[in-house]
Amino acid sequence: MTSSIQARESASPVGAAAMPPEGWRRDFAVVIPAFNEAAVIPDLIAELRDAFAAHDLHGEILLVDDGSTDGTGDLARREAGEWPLLRVLTHRTNLGKTEAMSTAARATDRTYLVLFDADLQHLPKEIPRFLEKLDEGWDIVTGRKVGAYNKRAVSSIYNALSRRIFRVPVTDLNSMKAFRRDILEELHLRHDWHRFFVVLACARGYTISEIDIELHPRRAGVSKYSGSFRIVSGVLDLLSVWFLLFVSRKPLILFGLSGITLIALGLIVGVVAFYLRFAQDFGFRPLLYLVILLETVGFLMVGIGLIAEMVAQLREEVDSLRHVRR
Repeated sequence: MTSSIQARESASPVGAAAMPPEGWRRDFAVVIPAFNEAAVIPDLIAELRDAFAAHDLHGEILLVDDGSTDGTGDLARREAGEWPLLRVLTHRTNLGKTEAMSTAARATDRTYLVLFDADLQHLPKEIPRFLEKLDEGWDIVTGRKVGAYNKRAVSSIYNALSRRIFRVPVTDLNSMKAFRRDILEELHLRHDWHRFFVVLACARGYTISEIDIELHPRRAGVSKYSGSFRIVSGVLDLLSVWFLLFVSRKPLILFGLSGITLIALGLIVGVVAFYLRFAQDFGFRPLLYLVILLETVGFLMVGIGLIAEMVAQLREEVDSLRHVRR
């Protein structure tokens, strides 16, 4: 069942170039970040083999051992045996899912990437559905989780906030997804910003579709994304992305208006202090200090806004040069 958003869209984006017939069966790489997932690796490899055989897929699989201490990478190599489609990439330390995505993107020349979690809460047989949607011309295809899961309340709040703030045309930002590799290269995600990949790509004008995907219970191991710290970190990252997308592009709007407001407030306080001193013969020194504070901070904020505008302009010029080189 497709999402209501997708149903309102045309069959494929206007002007989008689809891959050659059946080209999607080869021109892709499945990216699997894995941190201490040895318990589920045998089932994962077996089901990937079955799915690739059943759907005649010939892409590659990049399993990124993200600093595991339980032998995840070595076990994956043994389970894969002589299967040529699977490669294991290794991080010496645990860097995170975002870095695992970047490592895999640098290690392949395939056009499309499918981000797939190692815990088998989504099944490999879903991979062709995402590739077929990409073949229609979409830049990104994201899954909308269907089924019961423990973090539904937190996930629902996060998704609702993101839709409200960033106006992204999807209902689930943290699920299985597939996308063009060059999009990941363009966005330059910061640590743990994989969860804002769709938000940042949407801001750049990339087309996004959404399909329902069944969520299954984790078969073994423990979730790596739990605890109150993750919630706090997610909220702070949400604010950072908001600042990047809406404030850093026009910083003078925030800093300049705030500074002008403080300057105006300082002038008003100054007029009041002047009136009290000379009309009422009542001097109140703290008012003078408040005027000095408001004016100083106000002019500083305007200055910061002007400097930030120059930095924003330089960043846009650097981005333009990067696109020209490509």
